Amino acid sequence: MLTGLDYNTQRSHLEMPEYGRVVQEMVQHALSLEDRGARQAAAEKIIRTMAIKSNDDKNSPDFHHKLWNHLALMSDFKLDIDYPYDVEEARAIQTKPKPLPYPKSKVPVRHYGKLIYDTCEIMATMEPGNELDELARSTANQMRRMLLEYGHSNAREESVFHDIEKFTDGKVKLNPVTFRFDKTVIQMEKQSTKKKKKKKK
Repeated sequence: MLTGLDYNTQRSHLEMPEYGRVVQEMVQHALSLEDRGARQAAAEKIIRTMAIKSNDDKNSPDFHHKLWNHLALMSDFKLDIDYPYDVEEARAIQTKPKPLPYPKSKVPVRHYGKLIYDTCEIMATMEPGNELDELARSTANQMRRMLLEYGHSNAREESVFHDIEKFTDGKVKLNPVTFRFDKTVIQMEKQSTKKKKKKKK
């Protein structure tokens, strides 16, 4: 690090970086003014500068209210002036939301995803019939499509048939002799095979 240079890492924290350091310094100057009238005039000048720098819709009805909220935040609510709006709601901006719990559900095979696994669990509870057959057909096609998209070399009918039977606890067994995958899935497999051959060259 060269001496005599002003590095951002050595500067004070910017509460609202989108307005830049100059506006933050203007706020600090306003805080140092002892005369209330001078502080008020400085605050209004700061708001005009912030309006120029802001990318928000200037025709929005709450545009100026938002600017005064931001000014309150940048001054840490210590700027003693007559705010034209209630800026107490700005404190909510400082409140960090609680972290969302990360889903901990176990997926036996990650490249299929949880939705496929949940669908297989539903199929395991269904009665034999057209509805189950149609759901099994669409699920099998999606599973094979996922195998191809994730570049699995074993994207064959046997893998899909085996996995569906496994995930449904043996309740759903597709007949490898009579079952036919959609043409779109077959075309994807042909395209995937061609790409692999080109790479080998």
